[in-house]
Amino acid sequence: MAVLLSTTGLFAQQNLPSNFFFTTLENGLQVLVIEDNSVPLATVELCVHNGAYCEPADYDGLSHLYEHMFFKANKDIPSQEAFMKRVQELGISFNGTTSTERVNYFITLGTGKLQEGLSFMNSAIRYPLFLEEEMKKENPVVDGEFQRAESNPVFFLLKDMDHQLWDTLYSRKNTIGDHDIILTATPEKMRVIQQKYYYPNNTIIVIAGDVKHDDVFNQVKTIYGDWKPSDFDPFVKWPIPEFTPLKQNKYFVTENDNAQVPIILRSYFGPDTRGDIAATYAADVFSFILSQKSSKLQQELVDKGLAYQVQVGYSTQKYVGPIQIFLVPNPAKIKEAYQVLLKHIEMWDSEDYFTDEQLETAKTMLAIQDAYSKESTSEFVSLITYWWSSASIDYYTNYVDNLNKVTRQDIQNYVRKYIKGKYYVDGMLTSPALIENTGVKNFDNIR
Repeated sequence: MAVLLSTTGLFAQQNLPSNFFFTTLENGLQVLVIEDNSVPLATVELCVHNGAYCEPADYDGLSHLYEHMFFKANKDIPSQEAFMKRVQELGISFNGTTSTERVNYFITLGTGKLQEGLSFMNSAIRYPLFLEEEMKKENPVVDGEFQRAESNPVFFLLKDMDHQLWDTLYSRKNTIGDHDIILTATPEKMRVIQQKYYYPNNTIIVIAGDVKHDDVFNQVKTIYGDWKPSDFDPFVKWPIPEFTPLKQNKYFVTENDNAQVPIILRSYFGPDTRGDIAATYAADVFSFILSQKSSKLQQELVDKGLAYQVQVGYSTQKYVGPIQIFLVPNPAKIKEAYQVLLKHIEMWDSEDYFTDEQLETAKTMLAIQDAYSKESTSEFVSLITYWWSSASIDYYTNYVDNLNKVTRQDIQNYVRKYIKGKYYVDGMLTSPALIENTGVKNFDNIR
């Protein structure tokens, strides 16, 4: 059978660090080994091109539920009790996460049990049973996640923003999912997801720790080599729809009784790694320029008491990374703070908006953050698979070098292409008490 590699995974892996070793099995499974003998542990992570971006509205959140069901009964470990017993026998620490453009599963265990750990993960990814009674038992866990999220009023602001920003494709960005769809999910729906995306040629396995790459490659080939690949590319058969660009500015208000301070959130469509990788680096550098206490934005909003906090962020993604401006204004000065923010956005592409020192400091801050991320091998692995999913391994391993190439002109180009004069969505989080105290009910009061 011909193996069709997913087009989302076709990135050349070049110029990898000296302790990175990469290969691809005949069935299309990508294998990355990272040698790190600092502690006698190994982390095994399986990452699949799946997640919210794969979900039409009637599957909203089922990639997330699938993640919950991964560490459950399978053909080789046929009950949850047996599963947990095996976890204890192997001394495994395990977890999984779901994001917009990936689902990943990982375990950490002693290197002496690595081969058993690889078999453990092989059973989980290839032979899940999706027992209906286990799915029902998972409902309280799902409920708990929603309750924790909903205890923070910002959750509702972000949810409303996503509805306004992504419109009919909201489910494609809604990682946590729709509560009712998750609670009424069936084993049959889990099988649909499995039969669409859970193939070796849509997956990477990363093994990191006190290991030798040749030994690991042989073990992975022995255990995973007979995993049958798909004869189709899921992203050709079920293409991700393109998000429709904003056609006008939008404004909304989210009222929540628990909101203690007003929050203003502005979002733009930002660059993505398919079409404008250079702008993603510029976006990161510019965000860190604006975060510095010496920046004009911080000085005129926070230092002068107009706002408690202002942050600008960008989320690097394959399908439209959003740019978000997060402003927590002084409740007594909401209009002033908002107007100052608007004034600064208009100046962001000015030649003298930031100094050379601030530009270099931003690059240094990002490099330090990158260095910190490598201190824990188990966490480092998940960072790598995030970039494998949304860009490429090369994107990450060459990240700092490419940041250092960002110029003032690159940042100006980024601002002009994605922010200044572009359509946006403005949202405000408030409460009945705040409305009464501030007199600000909606954006008509502050524009």
